[in-house]
Amino acid sequence: MATLVKSHTLPLPSTSKTGRLTFLRTHVELVMAITSGVLIIIAWLLMHEGYTTASAGMYITAYFTGGYFKAVEGISNTIKNRDLNVELLMIIAALGAAWIGYWTEGAILIFIFALSGALETYTLNKSKSEISSLLDLQPEEAWKLIDGQEVKVSASSLMPGDIISIKPGERIPADGLITKGQTSVDEAAFTGESMPVVKSKASEIFAGTVNLTGAVQAEVTKKNHETMFQKIIELVQSAQSEKSPSQLFIERFEGRYVKSVLGFTVIMMFLPYYFFGWSWEETFYRAMVLLVVASPCALVASIMPASLSAISNGAKKGILFKGGVHLENLNQIKAIAFDKTGTLTEGKPKVTNWFIRQDLDQTVVLQATAAIEQQSNHPLAQAVVTFAKEKHIPDSLKMDLVEDVTGFGLRAIRDNEVWSIGKPDWFDRNMIAQDMLEQIEQLSKEGKTVVLIEKSIEVIGLIALKDQVRQETIDAVKYLKSAGIYTVMLTGDSKGTAAVIQKETGVDTFKAECLPGVKVNEMKKLKEKYGSVAMVGDGINDAPALATATVGVAMGAGSDIALETADIVLVKNDLKKIAEAIRLSKKMNRIVKQNIVFSIAVIALLITSNFFQALDLPLGVIGHEGSTVLVILNGLRLLKA
Repeated sequence: MATLVKSHTLPLPSTSKTGRLTFLRTHVELVMAITSGVLIIIAWLLMHEGYTTASAGMYITAYFTGGYFKAVEGISNTIKNRDLNVELLMIIAALGAAWIGYWTEGAILIFIFALSGALETYTLNKSKSEISSLLDLQPEEAWKLIDGQEVKVSASSLMPGDIISIKPGERIPADGLITKGQTSVDEAAFTGESMPVVKSKASEIFAGTVNLTGAVQAEVTKKNHETMFQKIIELVQSAQSEKSPSQLFIERFEGRYVKSVLGFTVIMMFLPYYFFGWSWEETFYRAMVLLVVASPCALVASIMPASLSAISNGAKKGILFKGGVHLENLNQIKAIAFDKTGTLTEGKPKVTNWFIRQDLDQTVVLQATAAIEQQSNHPLAQAVVTFAKEKHIPDSLKMDLVEDVTGFGLRAIRDNEVWSIGKPDWFDRNMIAQDMLEQIEQLSKEGKTVVLIEKSIEVIGLIALKDQVRQETIDAVKYLKSAGIYTVMLTGDSKGTAAVIQKETGVDTFKAECLPGVKVNEMKKLKEKYGSVAMVGDGINDAPALATATVGVAMGAGSDIALETADIVLVKNDLKKIAEAIRLSKKMNRIVKQNIVFSIAVIALLITSNFFQALDLPLGVIGHEGSTVLVILNGLRLLKA
């Protein structure tokens, strides 16, 4: 078994001042929206204290502060797309309210819309950071062999046919084929599997994976921008740039809504004067009332407070939602795919079976085995050491010499006796007893990794290890299946191991030996068949599939890129929280529907009442803002759902 070598890069310290400046630059829209809200409160207090001039100044400042970004966005999009938009309507409605003397109502309208836009911008900025997380894994330099000499060059300059040297502990800088040497490679970034893979001559290697033990040479097979690593980045970018059907519908509806409101407002400024005998003052007054009551303030509030309440509730329960849209989408899920290692399973191998020849002292054999394995950081070796500690095996035994035989295991010497611990293929099959061979075959069928113990050319025992299925996994799968959700496992592991895990977890089906691109294709197939699908994973290799899914769910202990790409994070690695998230999603969608129906009904009633001159502006404002307050309060019920 190979010795696992890890390299750590310590982050540079940053001052609190620099951190504050970075926050302000990144979240300036959110800061200005909150500032606008504060200014509105100050203006309202000043007005009630009789400071009219100061109050007006504060309101004007609040208008500018909160409405700046939306005004710029609305005007620029109108010019660019040659179409009206909701941003422009909000600004006009707020100015209309101020024009007829209702500064507070107009300012609140600006604040609510600005806050909504700021939160959308914040989420967008957050989602972009996973690309930089990926790029941190890309080696910038490589050792290229030129005339037999190692020369450090830029990894981006490597071309197919170049020969590179890769030292133990280094990240592989390019896709290629090994031409010299043997090693173990940590490919968790692509397969998600914690077990290192043995690589020898003609074996394929991938950029961004880690060379663990042996110094090797390899021939580059792909240009820097064509590597598997770059494909993952492109897959994430492509998946996140695709707009959901709901978003496309909203964008199509937006222009029509704004045109309708503005069109009716213009008509209201003239039609009643000429056809109903209203005065110019009454006609203009009714047009301004229409502009205020028709603004979709309550519609906006129908979703945002409910979403934020549900998000807060989820956070208290260890479920992090990155936006209300993901909560909404979760309600529509018809199929869900799981990564295996670290998601359905614990991600760490444990000893499940062990056998030592009966004529030997079992404690002594286990003590020697643990002493040898203690010299390696390989996951299997550490699992054996942990097992020995649990059995209270003394750790006082010291081996004279421990040698790492790359790709096979460990060899040690004590009292002139040679001990070997490693994979079955390393040992002479003729030297293994028949009953032990049968055990090895049976344990392998059960998806377990078998390690043999040899002393003086005699195989004297074996240890079987397996990545354990989480108990909460079984409960979560049962709930999902009872809810009519189709379950599938996507894993980079072998078919045999995947079949065993499928049986233990109860998932409907599985796809084994999946690289990142295969997982993406499988997710696309599921989307074609079921429409809305979810993906649960924890590794870098899961990031493209998480981004492709309608809803991506990451385990809290997963990689940074998985956490950044996912829409939902299960903080405590508890798959049962998926059931809780789905229940929360269903309740939120019920409340949102109630709010939307109610707000539309109120707007329709206010518009109708205004047309029949049964509604004055103060009542219109009360009805409009009152409906907004009611839908907000209804949404806040989700805080205790």
